[in-house]
Amino acid sequence: MEEKKKIIIDTDCGSDDAMAIAMALNDPAYEVQLITAVSGNVPMRQAATNALTTIEYAGTYEPPVYMGCDKMLLKELECAYETHGNDGMGDIGLVPKRLKVSEGNGVVKMIEALNASKPGEIDIVALGPLTNLAIAIRLDYEAMKRAGRIVIMGTAGLGEGNVSPVAEFNIWQDAEAAKIVAESGLEHIVFVGWDACLGEAMLTPDEIKTIEESGPLGKFAIECNRCLMELNKERFGDYYLDMADPSAMAAALYPDCVERCEKYYCEVDISNGPSYGAVLVDRSNVLGKEPNVYICSKLYADKYKEYIYKTLKVK
Repeated sequence: MEEKKKIIIDTDCGSDDAMAIAMALNDPAYEVQLITAVSGNVPMRQAATNALTTIEYAGTYEPPVYMGCDKMLLKELECAYETHGNDGMGDIGLVPKRLKVSEGNGVVKMIEALNASKPGEIDIVALGPLTNLAIAIRLDYEAMKRAGRIVIMGTAGLGEGNVSPVAEFNIWQDAEAAKIVAESGLEHIVFVGWDACLGEAMLTPDEIKTIEESGPLGKFAIECNRCLMELNKERFGDYYLDMADPSAMAAALYPDCVERCEKYYCEVDISNGPSYGAVLVDRSNVLGKEPNVYICSKLYADKYKEYIYKTLKVK
């Protein structure tokens, strides 16, 4: 049997994170070694609780969940309650029935796992603000160099922002941390932009119904996104789902679904003004600087949705 690829998931687990985590736990080609929680969509402790709930619903194996950073590096936390509900999971009463948070600090556990691995053996998939990753880079850069790819749901990609005209939520939530990560010099950083989950990649009302009616896991994945669906009815005119974290997870675990991913010189705006959290993407190499990160801005919608169906057990 082919050895499974190991991954660490770093998450501010809201409703779209939950779908992404369930997808990863149901992909037989991968092993989630551990999950680290960070504040973002919800405070870090709630994110850890939501990750545990997701593991129970995923119904496969049970990686440990550790608590990481509960505060941003400099900025005050501003949770996305209007998008994901006060508990991050649609306020429908989802709680873990059995699992509990593991002892130890998530950043330290991430570093320990990387130091115990071979170079490139473990990939990191980051679904929230980059506070945990920035702290890990500052604490043990050599350990972080041992990671394979670091795939991040973050940036507006090549499009517009979702929390300001130019900024995407995960980067905007802790732009100082994102700047540390983007400018770290680590070789294989991939930002999956918010634009990658828009357009044809959005789940349509019919596709949402198919997933919801497919079984317990599909029902869980859709029901916890009820607040986002209501928000999207106002934004897009119907109950669509722009699944930012599942798109990043699919790009990380099923690269065949990636249509456009190029390496650019990028830098994160941390100025005190309306462009805070924006990521400058030098598409035309105007600055003449060496490209430092990959920007994935488009997925093949059919392959991406097939992967969602496969990993959420939709037949």
